[in-house]
Amino acid sequence: MNSQPLKIALFGNVYQTQKNRYVEAIVRMLHKLEAEISVEATFAGFLTTRLNLSLEGCKVIQPGTPLGDFALAISVGGDGTFLNTAARIGSSGVPILGINTGRLGFLADVSPDDIAPALRRLCEGDYVIEPHSVLAVEIDGKPFDLRPFALNEVAVLKHDNSSLIEIETTVNGELLNHYMADGLIVCTPTGSTGYSLSVGGPIIVPRSGTLCLSAVAPHSLATRPVVMCDDVEIALRVHSRSGNFLLSADGHSQSLAEGCTITIKRAAHTVGVVKIKHQSYFETLREKMMWGADGRG
Repeated sequence: MNSQPLKIALFGNVYQTQKNRYVEAIVRMLHKLEAEISVEATFAGFLTTRLNLSLEGCKVIQPGTPLGDFALAISVGGDGTFLNTAARIGSSGVPILGINTGRLGFLADVSPDDIAPALRRLCEGDYVIEPHSVLAVEIDGKPFDLRPFALNEVAVLKHDNSSLIEIETTVNGELLNHYMADGLIVCTPTGSTGYSLSVGGPIIVPRSGTLCLSAVAPHSLATRPVVMCDDVEIALRVHSRSGNFLLSADGHSQSLAEGCTITIKRAAHTVGVVKIKHQSYFETLREKMMWGADGRG
């Protein structure tokens, strides 16, 4: 155990009451391990009002509070909650441990059954931190207000009631393609097992120094995902019959008018993902994708 209390920031899902029944055990265990716990304000309000959970001995992280003093952050939920935690952590360098109370859980990979031993090893320093690349997204040279950084992906998408859109795509100023599709996804290796995978994109090994462009329902069968080094600058200009489109970063979207330029490039910072089990990415893939499992009844 460290001589100084481990300062931990706790974040969580505020929409699914049933999945937060593990939080009390997490807080109790961290107190037992003499960690200093601070709970994000919205999550703290949810826990006290909806779950009647006492947060005695815990501090509350108010909006805008700098997080650089924390040793670690814990995200309780699924991968969506992890992405929201990463957005709040920003460029502070605080690594994140994901406790998975969601579904698949590539980022949040500690199962509820493993909470106690995982937290014990966390407080003992028995873990590794994997740096994951992040995308920076700008609109006409200014950071995207809704979410300026994305750990998984940035996407331009048509509105539900509009026809397909044309996405003029350049890489380092050179034209790549005029995509005619429902949308275009630019993903990191971390995000390759998310939205991009669902539209036929490849699985990319983390820390490979690459990113991928995958079209959503392209008009041409010749359109295929493109993988490239992540030191490039990608610019997107959207032309839409309705005059507008959606810009999404890690699932948070905003309607924009056509004519603006979306710029996407690798951010200067990374997000540290805490791994307790020390298992390889290929082990995680086999487990999550059920590769090699006999599905016969």
